[in-house]
Amino acid sequence: MTSTSLESSQTGRQRIAYGDAEPQFVDFHLPTGTGRPPAVAVLIHGGYWRDRFDLTLMDTLVADTLRRGMAVANVEYRRMGNGGGWPDTGQDVAQAMALVRKHWRNWNGAVPFVAVGHSVGGQLALLNAAAADAVVALAPVTDVSRVDDERLGEDAAVAFMGARAADLSSEYAAASPLRQLPFGRPVLVLHGDVDARVPVGHSRDFVRAARAAGDQVDYREVEGMDHLAAIDPSASHWAAAAAWMVAQGTR
Repeated sequence: MTSTSLESSQTGRQRIAYGDAEPQFVDFHLPTGTGRPPAVAVLIHGGYWRDRFDLTLMDTLVADTLRRGMAVANVEYRRMGNGGGWPDTGQDVAQAMALVRKHWRNWNGAVPFVAVGHSVGGQLALLNAAAADAVVALAPVTDVSRVDDERLGEDAAVAFMGARAADLSSEYAAASPLRQLPFGRPVLVLHGDVDARVPVGHSRDFVRAARAAGDQVDYREVEGMDHLAAIDPSASHWAAAAAWMVAQGTR
């Protein structure tokens, strides 16, 4: 695994691979100035596990989070069409999280490492909560069986898992944050009440279950917010989410 220097409009980007496949890399960004940042945001994009959606979905969050003084690690992983699927995609994110810790090892324990995942990125962030100090889940997929039952994302679950939930019950459970509680990490869940891609009821049920399991979960339901607006830093929810991330360093 080697570091690769690539031209970028985002100043200071460093791309480092964590595996041999083309999508197995993390883009690291440092804010301007010197000194220790208040948090590291580990961004994990969504797209219902399909390869036509990549880490550039998080570009606006990268820019905004850097502006707020945080360091950023933007994670890419294998998806359907480029070697992904369960469990490989989940293992990719686990390796990426380990790379982030290794890359900024001197900050471990002093700076909160916060996994920020959108949609299926929220699923992957929650499943890897143990590798982070906290998790922000933006309109997350929390129950892959329910995605299959409701045929969400143009029937994305069966393509990702390889079969229907009825035929792979243990595998679907392993891929579903709802079935892996508790996480033992602070979690912030944000979801729009008009989300059609991942209906808000998924998060409502997840939050209830997580709290019942003993997890510390903050939940904010945003009126009028759709699925893609969850990763819009100009939307009403984001400033509070960013403040929550920084506050993890004071807990």
